[in-house]
Amino acid sequence: MRIFGYLVLLAIIGYGIWPYYTVYQLDKAIVQPSTAPLAELLDLPAIRANYKQRVTAGVKDVLPGNTSDPHGVMTWIGENLTRLGDAALDQVITPEWAQRTLRDAINEATKQTPAYLLAAMDFAFFESHNRFLIRIGDLGQGATHIRLSFIGGKWKITDIITSVTAIN
Repeated sequence: MRIFGYLVLLAIIGYGIWPYYTVYQLDKAIVQPSTAPLAELLDLPAIRANYKQRVTAGVKDVLPGNTSDPHGVMTWIGENLTRLGDAALDQVITPEWAQRTLRDAINEATKQTPAYLLAAMDFAFFESHNRFLIRIGDLGQGATHIRLSFIGGKWKITDIITSVTAIN
C-alpha cells in the first residue's frame, strides 16, 4: 500500500512539473528561425476563437444592439463583421504571428536579443488542473499572458493575450 502511495505522489509531482517542461520547449521554439517547432505547441483554432471572442465583445460595445431598421447599414455591418472577422483571423493568426508576438513581448520585457522566454517570465503557474498561465513582464505594466491548456495528452498554447490584445 505504501508503494501505491509513492506512485501516486510521483504521478502528481510529474504532472505538476510537466507544463514547466513545455515552457522550456517553448523557450527553445521561439528562438528558432523556423516556426515548425512552435507550431507543434500551438492550438491555432483555440487562439483564433479566443481572439474572436475578445474582438466580438469589443464590437458589441461600439455597434448598437437593436436598430429600428432591420435592413439598415448598422445591421448589415454587424452581421457581416463575424464572417469577415473569421477570414481575417484565419489569415492573421498563424505560427509566424505567434512567434513574432512572443518575441516582441519577450524583447520588450527583457530588452535583450535573442528573445529568451525563461528570462522574461514573471509568473508561471496553474490556473486549474488543465490550464497553465505564463506572464511575460510585470503585472500592470503591459504584460503579455500565454495560456496553455492540456489537450490530447499535451500542453498547448490556446491563447496569447497582449496588453492591447491587438493583432500586429
